[in-house]
Amino acid sequence: MPKRNQVSLSRITNPELSSSVWRVINVTHKLDSLIVVDIRQQESLTCCRMSTPIGTDQSRLDLLQGTLDLLILRALRAGAMHGWAISERIQLISQDVLQVNQGSLYPALHRLERRGWIKAEWGVSELGRRARFYSLTASGRKQLEIEAENWGKLSEAIARVLRMA
Repeated sequence: MPKRNQVSLSRITNPELSSSVWRVINVTHKLDSLIVVDIRQQESLTCCRMSTPIGTDQSRLDLLQGTLDLLILRALRAGAMHGWAISERIQLISQDVLQVNQGSLYPALHRLERRGWIKAEWGVSELGRRARFYSLTASGRKQLEIEAENWGKLSEAIARVLRMA
């Protein structure tokens, strides 16, 4: 089991800005950072989780919000899959660059199901276990086209900016 980061919090209040600044000292990695919490939107800081430091190999990448939905929809284009298979497919196709953990995958699957872009049915996995199999709906296929087009435009724009810089 991996060690959890130990953190120390101290609060600095700025009444003029109606915000609190939390000084976070990550004891495990000896990092010092500040988190600004706008108390007009959030009454209290109930949980503070330090992100895992990225090593020099950059084994983890932060993705833009909504990218996971696109990846799931694209993985399901090939056919119905259970959650673990979706995660494995994304990891395989990305050559181990993208790793989707269960804490991100299943909320995303439920969100896509609520939107009507995927549907779930109970079935039996290749290991003989009962599992929910997810598949694209007609509106999910349309959304995949829209999302893929938007992603293409975004990635091209980012590439242009990087070439310019």
